[in-house]
Amino acid sequence: MLDAVLVGTSGTIPLPGRWLSALLVRLGSELLLFDCGEGTQISMRQIGWGFKAISALCLSHLHADHVAGLPGLLLTIGNAGRTEPLAILGPVGTSRAVAGLRTIAPRLPFEVAVLEWTGGEAVAWNGATLSCTPLDHAIPCLGYRLDVPRHPRFDPDAARRLGVPIERWKHLQRGEPVEIDGRTVRPADVLGSARRGLRLGYVTDTRPTVAMPAFFAGADLLVCEGTYGDPADRDNAVENRHLLFSEAAGIARDAGARHLLLTHFSAKMLDPWRHVGHAQAIFPNTSVGRDHLTTTLRFDD
Repeated sequence: MLDAVLVGTSGTIPLPGRWLSALLVRLGSELLLFDCGEGTQISMRQIGWGFKAISALCLSHLHADHVAGLPGLLLTIGNAGRTEPLAILGPVGTSRAVAGLRTIAPRLPFEVAVLEWTGGEAVAWNGATLSCTPLDHAIPCLGYRLDVPRHPRFDPDAARRLGVPIERWKHLQRGEPVEIDGRTVRPADVLGSARRGLRLGYVTDTRPTVAMPAFFAGADLLVCEGTYGDPADRDNAVENRHLLFSEAAGIARDAGARHLLLTHFSAKMLDPWRHVGHAQAIFPNTSVGRDHLTTTLRFDD
């Protein structure tokens, strides 16, 4: 099971009742935050998931509305009692940006490790895999994908027939062979076929790219920017390197996603729900995000 909550849904500037775009993910006992604009920690406090469990931050790019909240958040995480290392991932230039922002947050009780990615990299996080793809914005920008695997179903009857003691079952479930009376029992002897895991995608700020559908293929939830809802804003979308609702829907359709959740709305679009039909005509399972909207992803039965 994976929980995701929209910390904010505004693009460029925060508005009354609409914080800057960010996404907080909870998997087991750890939290993962995507983007950290001004005021992110205030909205997070309202959500109430805490700060100490944040073990990684993923920055899409280095515009202020996605990074300016970082110093305050780091200080708050420290005040929450975290001493374990914290990872910050982002595009080229992230190390310099974080160092600059930390001039007002120089002393922290935990180590900050910065990883700069260009696209195509992946890293393990809390038993899942976090990977990225390059996007098409005015500056280097990354889209992220989180893949949560599901172990094959364990067959206890098969394990008993093979004489495996119960206390050794956990090794087989983890994919490790065990030796029993001179025999090797392999995981394949007691595990069923592979089962579908969970996939979450996060996309902002960008124009469509040819790589997106394959990268986000089969996503259970695609959280994607929809800066402009009205098709009449197409010229603005192209000029500012952002997406229309309809373009986000096209990406979700082509990726075979299960659910599209729109976010990062232009400040001039005070009522994004008015335009959701432009997306739903292309991808019916489209929702318009709102601050603090929470989605829970569960494994298929």
